[in-house]
Amino acid sequence: MVVGDVTTSTDVLVIGAGPGGYVAAIRAAQLALDVTLVEKGEYGGACLNRGCIPSKALIHGSKLASEAGQAEELGIYADPTVALDEMINWKDGVVDQLTSGIEQLCTAAGVNLLKGTAEFADENKVRIIHQGEGQGSESLKFENCIIATGSRPIEISGFGFEDERIVSSDGALNFDTVPDELVIVGAGYIGMELATVYSRLGSDVSVIEMLEQALPSYEEDIASIVRKRAERLGVDFHFGYTADSWAASDGKAVLTAVPADEAAHDSDIELTADRILVAVGRRPVTDTLNIDDAGVETNAQGFIPTDSTCRTNKEHIFAVGDVAGEPMLAHKGSKEGEVAAEVIAGEPAAVDYQALPAAVFTDPEIGTVGLTENEAANKGMTPVTGEFQFQASGRALTANRAEGFVRIIATKETERVIGAQIVGPEASELIAEIAAMIEMGAKLEDIGSTVHTHPTLSEAIMEAAQNARGKAIHRRN
Repeated sequence: MVVGDVTTSTDVLVIGAGPGGYVAAIRAAQLALDVTLVEKGEYGGACLNRGCIPSKALIHGSKLASEAGQAEELGIYADPTVALDEMINWKDGVVDQLTSGIEQLCTAAGVNLLKGTAEFADENKVRIIHQGEGQGSESLKFENCIIATGSRPIEISGFGFEDERIVSSDGALNFDTVPDELVIVGAGYIGMELATVYSRLGSDVSVIEMLEQALPSYEEDIASIVRKRAERLGVDFHFGYTADSWAASDGKAVLTAVPADEAAHDSDIELTADRILVAVGRRPVTDTLNIDDAGVETNAQGFIPTDSTCRTNKEHIFAVGDVAGEPMLAHKGSKEGEVAAEVIAGEPAAVDYQALPAAVFTDPEIGTVGLTENEAANKGMTPVTGEFQFQASGRALTANRAEGFVRIIATKETERVIGAQIVGPEASELIAEIAAMIEMGAKLEDIGSTVHTHPTLSEAIMEAAQNARGKAIHRRN
């Protein structure tokens, strides 16, 4: 590709090489389309470099440290020493390996890779500002475009990330040392995952949440199990408060939180910390695209509305991943990327969001898919539910992790599975079985009659399905 004033062209332009963008680019190339992928940073996007992968690496490392130091019941006595710099180096090695793998996959598929930023000139052309060697710019015409620019952490007033004591989730994945005191603003999944990491590693962790429960987007009986476990790890929660301001004092940060509802709390609180982590959500990266010149509509929050084929209001422009709105899940972006590429190639494709699983990597984990019981009822369905507690699972007990349960929801009339919630060990892995069942239109009998290996955690899924039918063996129906 020539750099300069020359205008070149491509069948499919993909902007952003995160889980949505690089998957879209590879799939489009597989379908014999000429594809150009533009990325301004590292391949893999936020998920690989500043989110899913590095956070799970630290979650794993902190889990090993925590379990080694709390295994007296099993006759194991240890006092582990955590060298955070070495753990960070290991985490970075994992990220580097996966990042280079993505570049190799794209190259092998025949995707044309460009380093730089893209901004729309009109609805069929972008200006690309190159980075690195041969810096300059060029115009690129496209027949179709897939916007996959992702999201960034939300910054709240008075808590700018320019001071090293105030960090986003990006910064919290790269601390030099374990902070003695850590205050986390926000008890959503990001805040709770990082509260898990640093409480395991020895920090005194305090969490501020404006609502009255941790993980407010999840049902209370699920969230409470995670909260109680976090409290046993030493996490201190302050519900019903919002972060108002902070000030430096003796090298530390003193945060002032005010009641979100003065009827519930009558006074402010002050919390001292080495670091304050702001984890109140993420916002889409659409402000750098000059998107108005393409005529692509965004909503009040900056997200790009799409249909089930990932099309925007412009038929030839698609949006996938975080930039297209909630839920912000890497695997959602990847599936949307596949669908967008296939639709561009003329194949019938659409995203089935009812079979889209989600996971929270707290302690214990959460896995969900489809509808909750209340959501099903609100849609006019008559739901039937089955549950099985991990306390009755031999495998959970032998792993010394018997907190939580499996809940399966089906329609009463047809017994077709429409949703599930799991809180407990390996919930992030277990939920995939039920997602597959929803995708294929399976019924409770299909799960209940499938022989599951013993002893495994997956038996709890079989038992929950049988409980919904009044046929569970290892619990009262």
